[in-house]
Amino acid sequence: MTSTRWSRRRARRAVRRSLTRFEVRLRSACPGIGFTARITVTVLTEPPYPSPVEEIAGTVRTALRETANEVSKKCDPADLASARDVCGQHLARVRQLPTDPPVEFTAELTLDLLPDDRAAVAALLAAQRRQAVTDVLRQQKTDALSAELADPAALLVRWIERDNADWTQLPDFATKVDTVTEVFARHRPEDERSVEHEAVEVLREFLASFPDHTQKRMLYTLLAAGMDSAQRPHHAAKAQALVNGHAATRPEGAS
Repeated sequence: MTSTRWSRRRARRAVRRSLTRFEVRLRSACPGIGFTARITVTVLTEPPYPSPVEEIAGTVRTALRETANEVSKKCDPADLASARDVCGQHLARVRQLPTDPPVEFTAELTLDLLPDDRAAVAALLAAQRRQAVTDVLRQQKTDALSAELADPAALLVRWIERDNADWTQLPDFATKVDTVTEVFARHRPEDERSVEHEAVEVLREFLASFPDHTQKRMLYTLLAAGMDSAQRPHHAAKAQALVNGHAATRPEGAS
């Protein structure tokens, strides 16, 4: 009995030594940058074990390396705190080896970055910041130019102010201004690309396809009636004002 108790204690200690703070190299979401981890396992099943201690310990280490890698490869190395939480919670679950009887275990880990990986993360973040500034400036310039050049007069001024502007070509260019400004008018800043803004653009194009003021008056009347039926009297009043505005601006002599 004493010998059996002693052998069990010795097996338990041997497993603990083999599974305490063993080092693992883990992938991250950024190729070439990885985490370094030390994992400590708590074996919940009491000896005797169904296999030799060395085999049990090796199988546990292999299983934990694989499962830790499956989680860590989705983690951003720039957010080390989140990576620690995600990997720690995942490894803390109770697992079993497919032995007979099963060997249950759980684990905890400490996660960090080696100096070279930290330097790589810093370089990557610096490059991302530079690219973000470049993208923002380019987008701001595009938005500003599009807003300006959607106005035919502004486009003509830009054309005239060119150093090599040929005034003899101005009449020909003037005939194309509306086509060019329409392209710029379709541009929308990033914060105006929602479904609602797209719906407004579709409605604008639809109304613009009816150049006759009588047709527009009818469309605005229908729009006002629809808003009123939807119990939106404030919007209906605005649409009705558009009807009245078009009625007031009809060409003289129109019936």
